[in-house]
Amino acid sequence: MKTQGLLSALVIGASLVLAAVAFALVGGLLRGANDSGPEAMLARVQRDLDAQAGRIAAVEQAIERLQHDIDGINERLEVAATAPPPAAPPVSAALPTDQFGGTAPLPESEDLVEAMQLAKGRFNQGIIRPTPVVLRELIGEPRDSYSDTCQPVTNPRLLRLLETGQIGAFKVTMVRPALDSLQAIMDLLNRDEPQIYAALGTAGALCARHVRGAPNTVSSHAWGMAIDLTLTGKLDQMGDAATQFGLVVLAEYFNDAGWFWGAGYGREDSMHFEPGEALLRQWAAEGSL
Repeated sequence: MKTQGLLSALVIGASLVLAAVAFALVGGLLRGANDSGPEAMLARVQRDLDAQAGRIAAVEQAIERLQHDIDGINERLEVAATAPPPAAPPVSAALPTDQFGGTAPLPESEDLVEAMQLAKGRFNQGIIRPTPVVLRELIGEPRDSYSDTCQPVTNPRLLRLLETGQIGAFKVTMVRPALDSLQAIMDLLNRDEPQIYAALGTAGALCARHVRGAPNTVSSHAWGMAIDLTLTGKLDQMGDAATQFGLVVLAEYFNDAGWFWGAGYGREDSMHFEPGEALLRQWAAEGSL
């Protein structure tokens, strides 16, 4: 579009030059009619024509040079468009695994205090993030003590609910109904947005630990009730009140399924998704928990 606009501008410029030639000719004729005889008038017209011809030639040369430059730019753009993107190292390769072999997430931080206004205004409508109090009520405590790092789940009831599954290109451990719901979401995403689906990876799910900087707050990951997702192997930067576009698209699917998007936290965490409280209570009423 930019190159077409440039050519249009050049054509307009050339038209203005030609209009100036016509104006000069008419002006010369009028001056000649008043100042002297036909021979003098024709001489002035010829001089004007020669001068305008020189200007037109200069404009044509400039157009040729610009066209050459535009052709070169277009060639470079075509090469750039067909070149494969640089391969991003898989995030999961640098992450620990949980006690069942699934990918474990990175530590959360209480220091992240930004909130994304987009998420607050458009997403998570009617979906309440489950607190640790609710999770303890429904399932119990994952283990007796916590640290900043992942530790094994010891609660027998929770252990019976946990399942490790292959979701697309990654493997995670979550409670069984959450894993089934996640699979259903991914199936819809693969149908509607195959490019985003193909770029999707994980930064982990199950991890029994507290939130870093808040030792009295246990992470939802400790119950296998949350998952962190990546795009093209890249983590979204937490706490910057912004997000990757693909995660915004993905949030629509999760919200439709009753999941909460972490971009709406008081500490913005756009890669984080977890089932909402209503969905958890539904699973409990159905006997899935």
